Amino acid sequence: MRTPFDDSERRAWAGSATAYGAGFGRLCAYTVPWLLDAAGVAEGTRVLDVGTGTGSVAAAAGARGARVTAVDAEPDMARRARDLVPGARVQIAALPQLPFRDGRFDATVGNFVLNHVGRPRAALAELRRVTRPGGRIALTIWAAPPAPGQALLGRAVRAAGVERPPEVPALAPEDDFPRTVDGAAGLLRGAGLVRAGCRPLVWDHRTTPEEWWHGPAAGVATIGRIVTGRGPVVAEQIRRQFALLAAEFTEPDGTLVLPHAALLAYGEVAGGGAENGAGAALGADRGGYDAR
Repeated sequence: MRTPFDDSERRAWAGSATAYGAGFGRLCAYTVPWLLDAAGVAEGTRVLDVGTGTGSVAAAAGARGARVTAVDAEPDMARRARDLVPGARVQIAALPQLPFRDGRFDATVGNFVLNHVGRPRAALAELRRVTRPGGRIALTIWAAPPAPGQALLGRAVRAAGVERPPEVPALAPEDDFPRTVDGAAGLLRGAGLVRAGCRPLVWDHRTTPEEWWHGPAAGVATIGRIVTGRGPVVAEQIRRQFALLAAEFTEPDGTLVLPHAALLAYGEVAGGGAENGAGAALGADRGGYDAR
């Protein structure tokens, strides 16, 4: 059953593929190689990419020789993914109900998809269902509290005195979980995954103030709905605060350098015998990956 949060997410992403790909999509692409490594994606792997967006994960998996299936709840995103990854099977589908038989895939991945579902535990149960025993699941989520670069747009909204509107609900407290290493790993263990773990990923996203503002100004994602939801006057007030705050992160050549932090959580579906787990492949206790 869809929640109010799910319905809000559908509205937030409707028709946004082009604007997303030009801004936030580049940001999210940083984590793709480590996501695929955690899931053990290699030549011949039957991999499902859930919440594919414009297809960056599916394309990278295909480049490894994997047999790729990808889904997204937003038709505009699915169309863009089909264009980018012609060898992949791309469908419109949304968690927590996927149109696949039990144990269909060797590996299932989701790049930030758990940030956009109203029932994360039900979503994980569905990912486990479609992944074979011994198969791997790997997911990225944004860490909380957010890194300074990730917090920039939210700071601009607050500085402008704008509150989150009621038509953009937050995740229900009973469905939420700690966005920490322990919280994400515990979520996967609670879903019945074995050899579950989590590691932080940190990097600097290099962009420009104009590019970073373009997504919210176009209404992309929850932040975009907040920016645009009260009309152009309020949007301009937020933009002015953004321009002031962005100076903290702007280099002399005009490059905006935004520190970001995410979590990479991984685990294995029980029943795989002595197969190596994702934690062993990653070196689960070796700390985070820093791309700066």
